[in-house]
Amino acid sequence: MNTMLLGVLMALTSAFSWAASAILIKAGMKNKSPIAANIFRLYAVSLMFAVIFAADGTFSGLFLLSGKELLIAFVSAQFGFVIGDYFYLTALKLMGVSRTVPITSTYPLWAILWAFLFLGRPINIQIIAGAVLIVTAIIVVRKAEEEERINPKGFIFALLAPLSWSFAIMTMDWLTVQGMSVLALAGIRMMFAAIGVSIFLPGHLRELRTITLQEALLLTGAAVSGLLIGQYLFVYSINLVGSQIAAPVSAINPLIASSMAIFFLKEPPNRKILEGLILAVMGVILISTA
Repeated sequence: MNTMLLGVLMALTSAFSWAASAILIKAGMKNKSPIAANIFRLYAVSLMFAVIFAADGTFSGLFLLSGKELLIAFVSAQFGFVIGDYFYLTALKLMGVSRTVPITSTYPLWAILWAFLFLGRPINIQIIAGAVLIVTAIIVVRKAEEEERINPKGFIFALLAPLSWSFAIMTMDWLTVQGMSVLALAGIRMMFAAIGVSIFLPGHLRELRTITLQEALLLTGAAVSGLLIGQYLFVYSINLVGSQIAAPVSAINPLIASSMAIFFLKEPPNRKILEGLILAVMGVILISTA
């Protein structure tokens, strides 16, 4: 299997993992705040990576990383899983999966822009056309938000999430170019994210103590699907084909997540949301094949 095909397959598989994670998160935080849910899943996945690192000897390799690499990995983790995910989880709680995910999945648009500006990656007319379709999808979904009178704060948070994520993707791309291993990069970002999110722990400790077994199982499942499997495969894809390919291919997850939300969570379908999903997927296909 050639590198391009393998990289695309890894990005697609990560998209399925993220879609499943979105459903589990929505179900697991019905009675919990987004911050509490994020703290729980980041702690859970950090423990999982710690066990993996201890078993395969990855911990010893972390001591060989430079201070610059560690700092960039720390910053990447904060933008990806503390700041970005706070916006994302809040939007999920306010608007639901099928309305949030199409907007937050515009992160490839920003990732491509940052890759062009800061990493010197080429952009052609096909990529621009795909970007226009994705932006149009945002406008279509926004009209659906206005018609349904959904809290505008949720829409703003849904827009801020991909900006934060795309910056994290760019820094992660840079780290893979430096030769950092996929497993080490995926795991250390989770651990750094757990450290960063701990700033919210005092204010949510009481809430975390009230997490039920069912909520714990759902959030742990979301951590395994989205942060362990999904993120590892996404980093692997970036390592193979770069963020300018991995990011847009992985953005197929809105179609998966919204379909799952309508089917499993009984979220009401909406014509404009469907139109937005179709436009977003068309844009992703254009960008991916550029």
